[in-house]
Amino acid sequence: MTTILHASPIFGPVHSRRLGVSLGINLLPATGKVCTFDCIYCECGRNAERKTQERLPTREFVVQELEKMLQKMKTEGVAPDVLTFAGNGEPTAHPHFAEIVDDVIATKNRYFPNARISVLTNGTQVHKPKVFSALLKVDDNILKLDTVDDRYIQMVDRPASHYSAHEQVEHFARFNGHAKIQTMFMKGVLENGFDVDNTSDAFVLPWLEALKVIKPQEVMIYTIDRETPEKSLQKASAEVLDAIAKKVAALGLKVKVSY
Repeated sequence: MTTILHASPIFGPVHSRRLGVSLGINLLPATGKVCTFDCIYCECGRNAERKTQERLPTREFVVQELEKMLQKMKTEGVAPDVLTFAGNGEPTAHPHFAEIVDDVIATKNRYFPNARISVLTNGTQVHKPKVFSALLKVDDNILKLDTVDDRYIQMVDRPASHYSAHEQVEHFARFNGHAKIQTMFMKGVLENGFDVDNTSDAFVLPWLEALKVIKPQEVMIYTIDRETPEKSLQKASAEVLDAIAKKVAALGLKVKVSY
């Protein structure tokens, strides 16, 4: 299996481990990756190897293609559980993300009013007022927080600019519970000797303290499911994930595990 890129601006529907029947909305080009992170486990590959000169899809094109797909699904009797902003990078980096969210809500309500709208985001743009307000409008505001260890973030998530886990936790807490936290747990050792195992108490306990501050409506725990750019990575076992999930549940938080 190789790393993949998604069609743009609409892909799927696909069956998501966490979300059900999901129709993808990709605000990035189909020919490359545009992301404020460069995660070593990203299914889309490394940023440097996925460069593209193609422009981002316009707001008008996104809603046009979405309406075509929803019309088709309505005709075929296939109802999506969720419309998910995901794809080849960070959706909130699109300059018209907030306006597109409004368009998607309005279009979705005409065809499948019971479907949810989700955004998978690394959270690096939530300091921008328009992005923050837009994420308050969606049903599932799914924010990435793999750890609160800044060195780990630099080695594994590889942010393109300044990143402080402490600042991110503060931003996430401002959603007042209208947020879901998504965390990748894995094992392995990089060529430089860096151990990416974030399943030990040294990583999990500070992360749990951050969850107490954020007070998310749900915590999504998952591990590697597809081929990754960094070949030394290994899945966290079901037993390890379940043990972490029990600690989350002990905080009184809803938790979902994807193996």
